[in-house]
Order: sequence, then C-alpha cells, then structure tokens
Amino acid sequence: MRDFPLPLALTARLSPVVVLAAAGWALSSGPAATPASAHKEAQKTGTQSATAPATAAQSKSYSAAPAPCGSVDVKTLKSLVPGAKTAGKEIKSTDEKLRRTCSWNALDGYDYRWLDVSYEVMNSDEAGQTAYKNRIADKSGGGAVPGLGDEGYSVVNLTTQDKQQTREGVVISRVGNVLVVVTYNGSDFETKKAPSTDEINKGAIKAAKEAVAALQSGRTS
Repeated sequence: MRDFPLPLALTARLSPVVVLAAAGWALSSGPAATPASAHKEAQKTGTQSATAPATAAQSKSYSAAPAPCGSVDVKTLKSLVPGAKTAGKEIKSTDEKLRRTCSWNALDGYDYRWLDVSYEVMNSDEAGQTAYKNRIADKSGGGAVPGLGDEGYSVVNLTTQDKQQTREGVVISRVGNVLVVVTYNGSDFETKKAPSTDEINKGAIKAAKEAVAALQSGRTS
C-alpha cells in the first residue's frame, strides 16, 4: 500500500495553553481619622491581627500528573485507533509533574485516527476551576458532559483542507486541580470524508471517562 500524505491539520498538534488564576486584595479607605481615634483604631487593629487566624491555604487535590499512556483501556484503544500500538507514545514535557500527554495514531487501510490524552496540573482546585472556564470559553459550540469528573465539556468540529475532511472532538474535564483533555479525530483518505459527529464525540467521551477514572484511582502506569 502506498503512503498517503496526511493533511497539515493532522500533523501539527498544538498543546493546550494552561491558564492560571491570580487572586488580589481589594483595598478601601475611609474618612480621615483624628490622632486620638487613629491611636485607638491602631490598638484595636493590632489586637485583632494578633489573634486572627491565618488565611486558609487553597486546596490542591493532586500534586502530579499520572502516566497518560496507561490511562485508556487496551480494548478501547483498539476500537478507537485501529492498528495503533496500544503502548502509545508519551510527548516530552518541560515539567512532567505539571503536564503529561500520550498520543496514539494509525492509518488502517484508508482510515486515519488520532487520539491524545493530556493531564494538566494547576496550583490549586480554584485555579483549576478558572482554567477550565477559560478553556471551554475558547471552544464554543459544545455542551456539558454530565458525570465526567467535577465538570466536563465536549465539542466536535469539522475542517476541510484540499477537499479532505477531518472531524475532531475535544473533551475537557476538571478533577480537582487537574484538567483532563482528550482530543480524538479521524479522516478517510479514500472517500475524502470524515467520520460522523456521533462516532467522534462518543469515542472522545469514552476515552475521557477512562482517563478521569485512571486519575481518580491513582493509577500511574
């Protein structure tokens, strides 16, 4: 079988941008105080400061990302990416504690499939919530996926390049301070058509559910 050139959209992968939240204090000022009242207020404030409890630390459910290549069941991989090596290939990261990604792809006859699973670790659960909101805002047109981690979202898009269609599904889930991001796409190089929206969406959600379960169970390989 001769090789078929892959569309540019399938050979270039863009890493998701990790968005971190920053919190700030709002300061307010009141009317000017007289020296006497200011002294009393300073004494009062000093007493309160000495006895007030320290600000509670932000919660952080996970300190590191699990091994992504062990996150999806072998049976699922064979179904979603026929012909791919089930061991997958982990993409190099500058800091594996913060972000890890595994990729599977294969050309089976004329059918091409690509699957990515990424874990992105934020500084806190609160930062994870903000990152999740920003991420789904950048991928409008999808909908919520009930029961997927603390919150989940799915979107499917169709692109065409040189008359070749590619349909890609992205599922984003938040589990505490971790974003679980699954990307699944496919093309048929004989018909130039893409798989159905239903096939891509269901496949991406299935992989995402298994990746979330792997994180929650503490599975690392």
